[in-house]
Amino acid sequence: MKYNYKAKRIYLVLVAVIMLAVSSCKTEKIVPGSEAPKDIAGNWRVIKATRNGTDLTSIIDFSQFRINFTDKGYTLVNKLPFLVSKDGAFALDDPQYPFKITFTATGDKPVSTAFTYPIVNGKRQLSITFSPGCTNNTYVYVLEKAN
Repeated sequence: MKYNYKAKRIYLVLVAVIMLAVSSCKTEKIVPGSEAPKDIAGNWRVIKATRNGTDLTSIIDFSQFRINFTDKGYTLVNKLPFLVSKDGAFALDDPQYPFKITFTATGDKPVSTAFTYPIVNGKRQLSITFSPGCTNNTYVYVLEKAN
């Protein structure tokens, strides 16, 4: 009888410990924060340019070329080989996670190209990959906001 009482007591203690352990486990839902839409508004300059993997930055003067993005469109200053040759409108495929940018020069058809928006050394950059005319030539312009 004494043994039966001890066994019941141990059993009750074990049940209580298990119930405490189960009730103390709470699952929390982790909701990822929503990404802010990418804002590319501003005046951008070329800091690196390549054609078919060859660095053009030291060969061609890109210092005067600018592309100015506003909420209404874009303007090109001191034009160089680029995806479009006239000012116009632009659109990102996804405002929060853009992978493609579409330029629509005034009076022309829309032209889309690969687009990345990384932060490098604490500064936002735009990387635009395109082939103006000849599909055998692929240019990559890395742009940074001009001061």
